[in-house]
Amino acid sequence: MKTSSQTRFSPFSGPLPRRDFLKRVSGATAALAATAALKPRVFGQAPSVNVAGANNRLVVGYIGLGQQGFHAHVRLMHQFAQANNIAQAAVCDVWSKRVDEAKGFVGGDCAGFARYEELLARKDIDAVVIATHDPLHAKPTLDALQAGKHVYVEKPMTRYLGEAFEIHDAVKAGKLCFQLGSQGCTAAGWHKSAELIREGVIGTPVWGQGYYCRNNPTGEWNYTIDASATAESMDWKGWLGPVNKPVAFSGEHYFRWRKYYPFCAGLLGDLVPHRLLPLMLATGNPEFPRRVVCVGAHNVDTDAVGSAPRRDVPTHVNLLVEFPSGLILTVAASMVNARSPGFAIYGHRATLEIGTSGEAVRLIPEKPFADEVDPEEFTGLTPIEGIPEHHANWFDSIRNGKPANASVDLAVRSQVVISLAEISDRLNVACLFDEKTRKVTTQDGRDVTPLTYGLEA
Repeated sequence: MKTSSQTRFSPFSGPLPRRDFLKRVSGATAALAATAALKPRVFGQAPSVNVAGANNRLVVGYIGLGQQGFHAHVRLMHQFAQANNIAQAAVCDVWSKRVDEAKGFVGGDCAGFARYEELLARKDIDAVVIATHDPLHAKPTLDALQAGKHVYVEKPMTRYLGEAFEIHDAVKAGKLCFQLGSQGCTAAGWHKSAELIREGVIGTPVWGQGYYCRNNPTGEWNYTIDASATAESMDWKGWLGPVNKPVAFSGEHYFRWRKYYPFCAGLLGDLVPHRLLPLMLATGNPEFPRRVVCVGAHNVDTDAVGSAPRRDVPTHVNLLVEFPSGLILTVAASMVNARSPGFAIYGHRATLEIGTSGEAVRLIPEKPFADEVDPEEFTGLTPIEGIPEHHANWFDSIRNGKPANASVDLAVRSQVVISLAEISDRLNVACLFDEKTRKVTTQDGRDVTPLTYGLEA
C-alpha cells in the first residue's frame, strides 16, 4: 500500500469541537507558516501563506462582536496580526458593552461604533469581518462591497435565498475578495480529494456523505442571557434589521437567536454549512443543485420544562441533494445524538474517506477496479481545519487577487442548497432549482415562492 506519510491512518468518526480555540491556537503558528502542496484551482485552492512584511499592511474592521465575532475573529486576528500583517482599526456592534470590551482588548486607537455605516465610511479600512446574526449578513456585506471593502462574512452566506444572489452579483461586478466563514474549506484534505477527483482517480463521483452531530442535554444554543443587555443599552431595532417580529426587546431572542426561524434556519444555517461546503469543494467542480429534499425532526425536547418561548427549529435534520451531474450528497446534523459515521465521496472506481479536520484522505478501490487503482493513504496533510488558517487564506487572497477557499462561487451554490433544504422541510416539498432562471419549482412545475422576511407564517 502506498502512503504519503509515516503517520498512522486513524478512523474518521469523531465529531470536531465547534470552537475549541485554545487547542487550535496552540498549533496555529506552525500551520500559518506552512504551505499546502496543492495547485491553485477554481474555487480557491489554498494559496501560499502571506509572509509578514512582504505586502502592504491590511487595515481591518469588525461588524458584530458576539461569541463568534469577538472570540473567533477579533481575538484570533489580534494574536496573529503580525503574521498576517494587519492592523485592527475599528469595531462595531449594536450593544455598547460589546463595543467597549472589544475596543479595550484591541487597544491603541481602535475606534468603536454602534452603526456599521460609520465604520464603512472610514477610508483607511481595507477589509471587514461580518459576524452578526444571519439576517444582518446581507446588507452590511453589500454595503461593504459598495464601499470598496473586502469581505469575510460568517456562514451561512445569508438568511434567505434572494440575498445570496445579490451578494454573488455584487462580488462578480467588482474586484474585491469574498470569504465565507466555513473554515473547513481551508483544510488540505478536501482540496486533495478535489485533486484526485479531477484526475479521474475514483471515476465518476456517485454520492457523498457528511455529518455534524452533537448531543447537548441542556439544549444547543442556550447561551447565558446577560441581564445588562436591555433595549436601552443597545440598538434593538438595528439588530432586528429586516426581521418584522418580535417588536419588543427579548434577551432570549438576542442571545439564543439560532433557536428561532426569523433569525436562523437552525441546524441548516449553523452546523450544516461546516460539512456541506467542504464536501462540495471536494467534488472538484461544485455545482448548483438540481433537486433538494430535507426532513427535520423535533422529537427530542432539550429545553427546560416550562421555558418559553420554545425553540421552533428541528433538533435533527437530514438533507439530500442531487446535482446536474448525477452526484448525490447527503448531510445530517443533530443536537441530540453525537455519533458520526464519517465523511466520504464514493465513485464508481474508488472511494475517498476524508478526515474530520481535513488532515487525511484514504483512497479505497472498488473490487472490480483493484488492478487499476492502488489503495493509498495521504496523511499529515496541512493545514487542517482552523479559523486562523482560514483568516490567513483570506488575507493572502486579498493580496494575490486569487479566489479565497470559500469564495463567492462556492458560497452561493451552498446557500442555494441550504435555502432549498429549509423550504423543503418547512413546506413539505421537494425543491427543484433552475440555475439559469434562479427559480424554485416543485416536480410538477409549480412555482415555489422562496421563504423571506415577512413570510415566516
